[in-house]
Amino acid sequence: MKFPRSAKIFRGQLDAAPFAGVFFLLVIFLLLASLMYTPGVRIKLPVAADLPGADGPTLTVAVDSNGKFYFENQLISETELSRRLSAAAKKTSKPLTLVVQADEAVRNDTLIHLTLLARDAGIYEAMLATLPRPFSEASAKAAP
Repeated sequence: MKFPRSAKIFRGQLDAAPFAGVFFLLVIFLLLASLMYTPGVRIKLPVAADLPGADGPTLTVAVDSNGKFYFENQLISETELSRRLSAAAKKTSKPLTLVVQADEAVRNDTLIHLTLLARDAGIYEAMLATLPRPFSEASAKAAP
């Protein structure tokens, strides 16, 4: 049985207007996406290599460049933070570790104040969160 074919090979000129329209739409979407507001607080962690981690339960507190504290993704006052840290320390039987996600611009006295606040709440170990160093050829050669 023969089927009639109506498909013909295209031998005309290709119109560039549809391609240009799609390209400009793509550019507009990329520009709008880069200008869109991203919720949250921007914290730039310091970079370090080969630091130990915590093996037990942890609590995370973020400190922005203005010295404001964030606990469980919410801005929190010092008194409320102290109350919530002590409640969390009483809840667990294992010793907690406080992981401090501090911006590079945070002053040392703010970090010391936060660790003393955690110590008063019953958390005796604190660690600073850092970003790993970028991958380099020297570390690739050292890896087995």
